[in-house]
Amino acid sequence: MPSLKFAVLPGDYIGPEVMSAALRVLEHVARQENLQLDWTEADVGGAAIDRHGQALPESTLKVCAEADAILFGSVGGPKWEKLPPKEQPERAALLPLRKHFTLFANVRPGLLYPELTDASPLKSERIPDGIDIVCIRELTGGIYFGQPKSTTTLPDGDIEAIDTMVYRKSEIERITQVAITAARARKRRLCSVDKANVLETSVLWRKTVSDYVAANAPDLTLTHMYVDNAAMQLARDPNQFDVFVTENMFGDILSDEMAVICGSLGMLSSASLGARNNSHGRPFGLYEPAGGTAPDIAGKNLANPCAQILSAALMLRYSFGLDAVAARIEAAVRRTVTAGTRTGDIAFGRPSVGTTAMVEAIIKQL
Repeated sequence: MPSLKFAVLPGDYIGPEVMSAALRVLEHVARQENLQLDWTEADVGGAAIDRHGQALPESTLKVCAEADAILFGSVGGPKWEKLPPKEQPERAALLPLRKHFTLFANVRPGLLYPELTDASPLKSERIPDGIDIVCIRELTGGIYFGQPKSTTTLPDGDIEAIDTMVYRKSEIERITQVAITAARARKRRLCSVDKANVLETSVLWRKTVSDYVAANAPDLTLTHMYVDNAAMQLARDPNQFDVFVTENMFGDILSDEMAVICGSLGMLSSASLGARNNSHGRPFGLYEPAGGTAPDIAGKNLANPCAQILSAALMLRYSFGLDAVAARIEAAVRRTVTAGTRTGDIAFGRPSVGTTAMVEAIIKQL
């Protein structure tokens, strides 16, 4: 087995704590499965600003470029909020990483175990079996990256800001292929979310998705939904979806709504997959928890490490092709949580454990 070479970017506040937890799990599994881990740690986010003067130093980019995947923690927090917006960790680290490595596809599972339905703001009778859906978000196009982008003072003294939403057919086709792969691995149902009744980009989106699925995946059941309706339906009956695919800004909003209805962010992982393959012939990707840096609990051994551990499992699956090993980790996390070992964010008044004890319980399940 070739070595699994990946970059480790812990980030800020609880980032290093949960990253350490994920690495412990990976090292344990590597011993069991006779895998060789080859990882290099590098600074990113606020930690990189403090040590290098910028959120994404060239030295960190070099470490990432020489790896087959990136295991990412969380960046940002109050310490750096007074910096200009373009220099703040979230904007100056993640967006450039996505652009540099053409990480065009975000795969975010929306998973809520039936035993944790109390964590969801939805009534438990709406989700008696929990939630199990997947959001596929296009990540490098749309209004976040479109040009022109400007803020201008007009001759009359008024101020005008411009953002431009741009999509090409080729960009839509490649994210549709990712969605097809995800849908085929599940229930073969795909919902494409757009705003084709208003936006020209969405008209192209809907036609391209329809044509591409018809030509390449006639075995799937494809439906379409306007984004405003999709936001409502996620809150009303999330399990009517299985896999849904959408453009960048809509996906940003809907995936966060999905995270809320699934309860604690401490349980939600994500994968951002690139356009190029790594040395294993698999997609280069960046893997990170859906939550933030949680400055209020940093350094207190309170953080839930599950999302970071599950993100590491996604890395094994997508960038290294180790589906069975990834499934073992995911099953161990599930057994640990459903058996009653839980950090404070998912304890619901029951006794809770700290980060370290949570990791030890997961390793015991392995």
